[in-house]
Amino acid sequence: MLRELREIPLFASFSDEQLACLDGLGTEVYLSDDDVLFKEGDSAKGLYILLDGEMQITKHIGEQETVLATYQRGAFVGEISMLTGAPHNATVYATRPSRFLKYESNLFREALNTSPILAVILSTMAERLRDTESLVQQHEKLSALGKLSAGLAHELNNPASAALRASKQLPERLAVLQSFVLKFNRLHLTADQLEFLMQFQNKLLERVAQRELLDPLEQSDREELLAAWIENQGIDDGWRFAPMLVQAGLDSDGLEALQARMGEDGFGEALTWLEGVLTVSGLLHTVEQSTTRISELIKAVKAYSYMDQTPIQEVNIHEGIESTLTILGHKIKHISVIREYARDLPRITVYGSELNQVWTNIIDNAVDAMDTTDSKEDKLWIRTSLQNEHVVVEIADNGPGIPPEIQSRIFEPFFTTKAIGEGSGLGLDITYRIVVDRHHGNIRVYSEPGNTRFEIWLPINLTIDAP
Repeated sequence: MLRELREIPLFASFSDEQLACLDGLGTEVYLSDDDVLFKEGDSAKGLYILLDGEMQITKHIGEQETVLATYQRGAFVGEISMLTGAPHNATVYATRPSRFLKYESNLFREALNTSPILAVILSTMAERLRDTESLVQQHEKLSALGKLSAGLAHELNNPASAALRASKQLPERLAVLQSFVLKFNRLHLTADQLEFLMQFQNKLLERVAQRELLDPLEQSDREELLAAWIENQGIDDGWRFAPMLVQAGLDSDGLEALQARMGEDGFGEALTWLEGVLTVSGLLHTVEQSTTRISELIKAVKAYSYMDQTPIQEVNIHEGIESTLTILGHKIKHISVIREYARDLPRITVYGSELNQVWTNIIDNAVDAMDTTDSKEDKLWIRTSLQNEHVVVEIADNGPGIPPEIQSRIFEPFFTTKAIGEGSGLGLDITYRIVVDRHHGNIRVYSEPGNTRFEIWLPINLTIDAP
């Protein structure tokens, strides 16, 4: 075994005496094709050196298992967990029959003190961490983009569908109204009757524009009463007219006045005309509201990404937060967002799109945390203030809180409390780097059950050099 170890690059710099210290400490492990050496999330199992065969390293990133590397004879794995005591952050498979030499963590650590192996292990570990972090960060960006795209598609779909439905109905309704213009001519209505009908119509349109929505039960009761009154006047299908007329605030007294002026022959035609005009007005209102909503969403996306602008901008912090809330609208619909904005905040120079990523990561984590509770009163507070030459943004939630024993670790790369595949553990690491490294600010966390607060401190007088 010692002769075999001498051929392993990890032990190339060992003297015969140092190599002899390892004699008898390791045990051989044999794996068949596709056998698992250890899984992501397993507790630390020791250091494994591949003597023969081939192994593949994989990691869950998002919902996919991604291949990080494939190693041949002489490679070793498990060094990160061995040195830190943390669970393994990847899964190792044998891709063909393989033979490993396993060193238990406690036994091997004793040998580290009398050998040059620590420097080799640390160098390899640092290189692997950089490669893994780079890959996961890239996936994190794509995942964030995917989430935002899915949310935006969801937000755009509703108004776009509503506008499409309304636009398809408009030609048919307009054609019906055109046919009734000809019918009115055959009724030989007087100028006074036509003037009264137009005024009556305009008043209804004004009421519709200013109306308050009725309780569904009250709306139903009024429709039933109005439909019965219309049918008592000898007009069939009174239920067809009732919904629109009730929404316009019309009751039987108003219809009696219309009937008195239009006469028996013109009353039914007038009802059909008014119902058609109100329907067209409602469809046009739907198109207007839907297209306005689409325009607002597109504006929010441009503001969020600072599209067509340089990476560095002088920004209004509140605008960035609001555009982020709009983009995340699909996730926070069930949450009460309480804004407590300071009115005296100055504009500050920042990396705009990166700072919006900070708001996204923190708010997204808060929403995920609140989703784990049964509370029906999920709340998110966003407060801003000016303190000690800093703009301070506080984002708080009433979720379950962060356990005290892990609060000091939440900004560590790859640290996550989520299930494997649900979180990369880089969201808050990226947040920390953007705030502290890029903007020379600070980020503080306070957490207990029902009150978790992130404070982001950004210096006002900061000169950022473009990369």
